[in-house]
Amino acid sequence: MKLSTLTDRIGATPLVLLPSPSPAVPILGKMEGNNPGGSVKDRPAWSMIRRAEERRELKPGITLIEPTSGNTGIALAMIAAARGYKLELVMPANSTAERVQTMRAFGAKVVLTPAAGGMEATIDFAHARLAANPGTYLMLNQFANPDNWRAHYETTGPEIWHDTEHQITHFVSAMGTTGTIMGVSRYLKEQNPEVQIVGCQPTPGSRIPGIRRWAPEYLPKIFERERVDRVIDIEQGVAESTARTLAATTGTFTGVSAAGALWAAQQVAGELASEGKSGLIVTILCDRGDRYLSSDLFADGHPELGELEIVA
Repeated sequence: MKLSTLTDRIGATPLVLLPSPSPAVPILGKMEGNNPGGSVKDRPAWSMIRRAEERRELKPGITLIEPTSGNTGIALAMIAAARGYKLELVMPANSTAERVQTMRAFGAKVVLTPAAGGMEATIDFAHARLAANPGTYLMLNQFANPDNWRAHYETTGPEIWHDTEHQITHFVSAMGTTGTIMGVSRYLKEQNPEVQIVGCQPTPGSRIPGIRRWAPEYLPKIFERERVDRVIDIEQGVAESTARTLAATTGTFTGVSAAGALWAAQQVAGELASEGKSGLIVTILCDRGDRYLSSDLFADGHPELGELEIVA
């Protein structure tokens, strides 16, 4: 009998068929919500903690601190609890209640910064607290830590290559910290330089949790523009509508960034079909829709939702 730890169960997520505008260009979604922490961020969180331990940067008595929009924080909180570390997570005040409560359930301290400042404000706050308390905190710094993308180079990319039987032609991914797209791009391009890497970012003014349109001074240091063949802008309303439609018509329950990436993949598939070409697209379904239930995403009034009948 093989006994597995929590971290042993990170990765090896399935690929499922998703709606495509053309049968000649199937779209497969990698179900990262199946990770024990419920998102793709389990992979880099474990990679960053494990390697910090190996380098002796992280040891008993050190408190981890990290700015996060949600999923990385939840993954870090889960693993920190399992490994016995204290953790402080800094996030915007408009983060969903599910995220905040999940982090606290794992024993993490949550610091909420003004919503108007966005992720930039959380990053600044975390760095200031780190600087003011030398020797007390360690920031893994997902935006600059190569152990972030390395997790996807070592696991996500190889899984996709294997499970598509080397037939993948396009990889479509949301870009937040950019760790997923950087690691997968490295791996897939080594196997086949013709695989096209497509990144997704919000249109100006759109707010999509997990996807960022970074100001130049905050662009993640791990990001290398030459590793992305194309960038597609996604409107917030389109991403949200796609998430609701996907759940109501296919039973696939995802978050907004995952739905936005699917919409982008559908645009790519439509373009290929219009040119008479075939292909195989893989996109990352980075988390589950239950992390958004307290937001307006699935609130009453959207036509995609099922009816509600209350019997007195």
